[in-house]
Amino acid sequence: MFKHKLIAGICLVTFAFSCKPDNLNKTNPNQLTPDNFFKNAGELAKAVNSIYAIVQSNSLVAREYFFLHDLRSDDCATGGGQLESPRNQLLIGAQAPDNSVNSEVWNGSFRTVFRANTVIELAPKAVDFNTPTVQRLIGEAKFLRAWAYMELVTLWGGVPMPLTIPTSTASTLGRSTAAEVYEQIKKDLTEAQSVLPVKYSGSELGRATKGAAQMLLARVYLNQADYTNAKAELQKMIGAGTYSLQNIKYTDNFREEKEWNDESVFEIGYASIGEVNWVGDGDDPSWGNQEGTTRCQEYSATGWRNLIPSNSLIAEFESTFKGDAKTDPRRAATFWVIGDKYNNNANTLTDGQVQGNTSSYDGTTTKVSWAKYTLQYKSDPGGYKIGGINQRLMRYADAVLMMAECENELGNSAAAIARLNETRNRADVMMPNYPTTTYPCGNKDQIFAAVRHERRVELSGEQVRNRDLLRWLKNGKITAGPIVGFKPLLPIPQTEIDNNDKLEQKDQNPGY
Repeated sequence: MFKHKLIAGICLVTFAFSCKPDNLNKTNPNQLTPDNFFKNAGELAKAVNSIYAIVQSNSLVAREYFFLHDLRSDDCATGGGQLESPRNQLLIGAQAPDNSVNSEVWNGSFRTVFRANTVIELAPKAVDFNTPTVQRLIGEAKFLRAWAYMELVTLWGGVPMPLTIPTSTASTLGRSTAAEVYEQIKKDLTEAQSVLPVKYSGSELGRATKGAAQMLLARVYLNQADYTNAKAELQKMIGAGTYSLQNIKYTDNFREEKEWNDESVFEIGYASIGEVNWVGDGDDPSWGNQEGTTRCQEYSATGWRNLIPSNSLIAEFESTFKGDAKTDPRRAATFWVIGDKYNNNANTLTDGQVQGNTSSYDGTTTKVSWAKYTLQYKSDPGGYKIGGINQRLMRYADAVLMMAECENELGNSAAAIARLNETRNRADVMMPNYPTTTYPCGNKDQIFAAVRHERRVELSGEQVRNRDLLRWLKNGKITAGPIVGFKPLLPIPQTEIDNNDKLEQKDQNPGY
């Protein structure tokens, strides 16, 4: 044994003296560094695509994103005992810092930020940095970083705000204030607007556009009750003539055959390809097998039906049963009810096909389920499968109704009412124009009541209601949340507090 050690020692000494520092090539030509990470726009595009992949994943839009927003709004109720405990906790306001849904959206949002930071920091080192394509790709990364930070600040308030690639464990950050996060979002979106195109075509569909950046920036200003600047951003996109409610049926916004239509401002693309990797996430190599969304499976009448429309939402729709002049056609487009025809009208939905809880519907007790983003309109049974319907994160109808809200707050009553009536005058809706008996619109408060009503029935189940309630609460427009004891901010995940040496338990949001 000693002999072997001696020979090894001699070899090491010989190697040490024969490899003098001056004779060593200490640079590995095959190693990627920040200076050569992106050699061309094609490689940069792949990096930007990876940011979209996180947004598309189960951590965010394919699953937990829509759950988190819907569970926190008054649009939804439990479908029955099949609703998992972490989701039910959010629904009843009993969430804790270890809630898994809460943590998934937090982590997915910061993965989005990390990948965007990589592009934004390293792209200027690219050889063709000054080309329009590279500038556009950086603009997309800034938009996606702004989108992620908007989710974070809306749901959790001030958060750690990394803007560069972390290089060590010492790179951790404490919480920035909500105001600081909003300012960074504004900066990113303003810069993105200057380089993003108005629209795309072909394989580029789904990328962030100038209109999407303008609409997201308008949401930022609305959150801050800055109606003047919100109106200015909305006017940019409304006045451009790029988007339209005309010739777009209400149901077109939730069906596979009408994706990328003239009402779509920003949507996440899906296809019915691959199986769900329930234990994976956006960083799992096997995640590329999935291009579908679980929305249909989770909400459909013949699926798991984890969440159903709340009774208060059902009652919100105008109906002749309640004495209104007309039953709002958007109600039938939003819900499945026992007895409805589905599968291209070839089948009738029966009680035995639908599990779980019942609802109140025009004075009857029946099972009501979500129809938006479900496949039953064209398939049988249309439930237990992964869907390929794109999720529209921003619709022009939302922009029009935000403009109505701005006009009302700025004292322009006639303009506000005119905007409200645009969504009611859609060809397949044609509801009586405001003012109505129920919504007289004679003063600012009455118009605001109409705004709240119209936004709820037009955008229900689209992860908008939660944001509306949060900003109206924050800005003093309403006085109560959707449930007793509602906490406006979610808990900072306990794992973040435990692992981030710049955070302490005292940094947790109030009430947790």
